[in-house]
Parts: sequence; structure tokens; C-alpha cells
Amino acid sequence: MGATLIDDMQIKVAIVDDDEGIRTSLSALIRRNPTLRLTGDYADAEIALKEIPRHAPDVVLMGITLPGLNGVECVRQLKTAAPAVQFLMLTVYEDSDSLFKSFKAGASGYLLKRTASARLVEAIRDVYSGGSPMTPQLARRVVQFFSRPGEGESPLAKLTPGEKEFLDQLANGYAYKEIAERLKISIDTVRSYVRTVYE
Repeated sequence: MGATLIDDMQIKVAIVDDDEGIRTSLSALIRRNPTLRLTGDYADAEIALKEIPRHAPDVVLMGITLPGLNGVECVRQLKTAAPAVQFLMLTVYEDSDSLFKSFKAGASGYLLKRTASARLVEAIRDVYSGGSPMTPQLARRVVQFFSRPGEGESPLAKLTPGEKEFLDQLANGYAYKEIAERLKISIDTVRSYVRTVYE
């Protein structure tokens, strides 16, 4: 009875990455954390497409560069097969192109592979509870992307002053909790700002 209760409270996590070392270290990180449970780790998109809908994880840590089908396309297909699953992209690249393609495909967050373990666990919890984690470096890229002069009105112009202020704080490296304190807003408001910025 007690075990079932603990299982129900755990966040089920799957890993898709072609780097065996990264899969091993992520698996160890998840196994060490009593609030997380590993449902599987896969070396390529083709296996992930078969297995993930069967094991129904809550969160998938997805590498972008995979042999064959890439991580972005894998997310696009899995989002159709398993719409409730949240995808957190893990990448060595900080390029805006991968970032935006990932979000269009249905990813909810985007972190660099070198992200510290504690931050990664926090990001898994965050994406599970409806948040959209992003590193300060990537937030800066979003700001730069929106600030570029281009055709017509900048998408940044559609953000409210509060949302712009939030994006600036994130780009300066502040965590969600710190931003909430600095702007005197709730963590739920911070999360809603993140979703609006991504959209």
C-alpha cells in the first residue's frame, strides 16, 4: 500500500539521447532522486517512438541530435501519439533555430546538457507542473531574436511590460523564485509569463 502511494507521487521520466555517457549519468541522477522514477532510456528516436507511448512517462528528456530521426521530429510525432507527455529538450547547442523549432514541435522547455544536476531536477519538476524551463543564455537569445529589426512589428511589442520585465530578469540569470521576489509577483504569475513568452 505504502509503495503505491510513493509511486503515485513520483514523476515518471524517460530519456532519449544517443550519447551513452549522458544517458547513464541522467539515469543515475533520476534513480537517486526519490521524487523521480525512470521509465526507460533510449538511444534513438525510432525506439523512443515505439516505447514512450507504451510506458507513458510524465516528462521526457530529449536530445536534439539523434541518429536517423532527430529529437525535434521525434517530439512532433510523440506529441501526437502521447499528447499528455511534457518534453524537455537537452542540447549542447544554444542556437535560436533549434530552440524555436523545438517549441513549435511541442517541447515545453529547453536546457543545455551542461546544466547542473540540481537545476535539471528542478526543471523536470517545473515542466511537470506546467512550467517552461529555460536557461538564462537561451532567454537572452529569445530577447535578441525579438529585438532584431525586421519586417513589421516585433513580436516583443505584443508582450506586456510585466512580461518584458520578466524576460529581462530571466536573461540576467535570475531563477523563477528570485524573479517572483524581485518583481513582487507569485510563482504562478511567473509561470504564466513563461508560457506567454514561449507562445
